[in-house]
Amino acid sequence: MLNHEESLDLLFRALGDRTRRALVQRLVRGPASVSELAEPLTMSLAAVVQHLQVLETAGIVRSEKVGRVRTCRIEPGVLRAGEQWLGRQRTTWESRLDQLGDFLAEPPGTSEGSTS
Repeated sequence: MLNHEESLDLLFRALGDRTRRALVQRLVRGPASVSELAEPLTMSLAAVVQHLQVLETAGIVRSEKVGRVRTCRIEPGVLRAGEQWLGRQRTTWESRLDQLGDFLAEPPGTSEGSTS
């Protein structure tokens, strides 16, 4: 089993490609066959399958084959883990920016350690 950091690495690497993000955006609306996913894209079916394999390796997408049709669906847990990580980063930076704003709002000579 992958550790949390490796999972995040796979997630962000997978989402670093425009085509894969487009596939995820489509799958958020609901399951779709590989053919349906490939239809609006200007690439071969084989290339779409390769992109889907990257998303599957990252745990973002799951697929199942019934007969000749492979259907893909989103696995929201991995996306949630990425969202939580980004949220923690945002909270840290918002706190730092608030501190900077407070510091910059202080009148000159009123900061701690100043001598009058």
